[in-house]
Formats: sequence, structure tokens, C-alpha cells
Amino acid sequence: MEPLFLNPLFMYRIWGGTTLRDKFNYDIPSEHTGECWAISAHENGDCTIANGKFKGLTLSKVWDEHREVFGNVKGDKFPLLTKILDANDNLSVQVHPNDEYANINENGEFGKTECWYIIDCDDDAEMVFGHNASSREELSEMIHNNEWDSLLRKIKIKKGDFFYVPSGTIHALCKGTLVLETQQNSDTTYRVYDYDRVDNNGKKRELHVQKSIDVTTVPHIESSNTYNIVTKDNFECTTFISNELFSVHKLNVFSECEFNHDKPFSLYSVLDGNGTLTCGNKDYSLSKGSNFILPSDIKNFKLNGNIEMIVSHI
Repeated sequence: MEPLFLNPLFMYRIWGGTTLRDKFNYDIPSEHTGECWAISAHENGDCTIANGKFKGLTLSKVWDEHREVFGNVKGDKFPLLTKILDANDNLSVQVHPNDEYANINENGEFGKTECWYIIDCDDDAEMVFGHNASSREELSEMIHNNEWDSLLRKIKIKKGDFFYVPSGTIHALCKGTLVLETQQNSDTTYRVYDYDRVDNNGKKRELHVQKSIDVTTVPHIESSNTYNIVTKDNFECTTFISNELFSVHKLNVFSECEFNHDKPFSLYSVLDGNGTLTCGNKDYSLSKGSNFILPSDIKNFKLNGNIEMIVSHI
């Protein structure tokens, strides 16, 4: 079986810009393109396959009708979603529900735990991550009183940082940040605060204050960043996170190397460089912005070139 290369989808966002075109040479639809849905089988953005016998089919259709491609894993919906986000302006301060809350309140949707790899950012970039309320009552009071400076925690970020964002975490990317996001396959976001911005119609975007209060983890729990790094002559692999939802790695390839593949399927996004993927006797060209899935029956493969990639799997 061949790898599945994906045709990415692009989303207008009020906070988006042109970095997805400038950095990845993507053909974006507007000057406010905030999101590239790089590997997605969500109903709000379902990528099509770009090659092979499934060319032209949506990822969700291949998932539904050819589960053998994905090792016959269980589940009604494809479990993961890979995005690249261009925060040309501040994102809304937001929080995501867990599976249980989303299933009940969002028509069977998954919850949304996610993680971010900082591809690039301004020298003085920061993000909102967490809050200072000690109880749900205090959280509600501070939100309703617009005490944002006291409530929200801000942290400095730099290129190459990784952040795990469990459901229930108040967070927001800020202006001047380019991120690869690995997340559960969900599009449920509750906005807590949106800087009183107005959209093109002169209206403020909808807030979800009560739902945000309901699902926020109180008090905020700091996540630990302990990474496992494997270094060889021809590659380096950093494991950022591995839990019951997903595992996420950064793979830097320096020259030809061979890998075993023992997962039901794996998602790859090329962040930088150029190279070649070899499966069996067939070569596939890789460049910045390439996104593909290795199916279950590819048990070993080769990578050659100088390539930086983010890899994820369940």
C-alpha cells in the first residue's frame, strides 16, 4: 500500500494572515488565512487524498470504507487532526471541553485536547496559558467583572517550544506565532474573551461564557515538559508527549535512514527541508508543507534528505 498524501484545506480567520503562503508556499484563499487543516477527516474540513488508488476520496470516506488502511482500529471517527495556525493577531481566549461534556452538549462531538509545536514566533512572543482563579466561583466572578489582567496567565514562548493543552485549559495563541497543532478530531471551542473585536459585519464574535466556566479546570494544573530524545548519526527523534489520546514526536532527518513502522497508522507533516520517502521500491518527494499518512501495512520505510517533521499517532 502507498502512503496517503493529503490536499490541505484553508480557513479564513479574523486573526489570520499570509504566513502559510509565505513560509509554506500554500495557495491560500485570502489575506486572513489563519488555519491550514493539513490532515483532517472532520465534517467542517475533510481533506481529500492526493495520490494512489484513493485519489480524490475524502479521508473520512477512506476511514469509513477501508478501515484496513488504519489497522482496523475501532472508532466511528478518525481520531486525530493536524493543523498549522498562523496567528497574525491574538486568538480569542478560549477553552475546550472533555469528551464527556462535548458528547452531551455538542451532539456527540469529541472533546478537544491538543498540543502545539512552535514552528516560529516573534522575538517577544507570548501566549495565554492558564488562569489564577482558585475556585469556580472566583473564576466566574473574574470573568464577569472583566478582570482579565488578574485572571489570565501569560508566558513567554520561543521557536521550538512544545505545549500540551489538555481539555479544560484556558489558553490563547498571541500575535506573531506560527504553530503546528495536533489535536483530537474536534472543532469545539468555547470563547471566554475576544478583546471586544468586531468581524467584517461590525459585530462582536459569539462568546460561550457559561460553557467556558463549566469546563475550565480549577485551579489551573501546570503540565510538565519531560521529553525523550533519541540521537543517531543520521536522525534525531524527540518524543514530546505519549498518552491515551496521541503521541507526538519531532523527527529531524540528516541523511538516509531506515525506520520500522509498527503503528496502525502515523501522520507526518514536513515543517522544513526537502527529501525523499521510500516505501518498497517507490520514491515520494517531500518538501516543506507535505502532509501524509503511513498506513498499517507499510512496515518499514526510508527517509533521505535534510527534513524536519512532526509525527503523530494514536
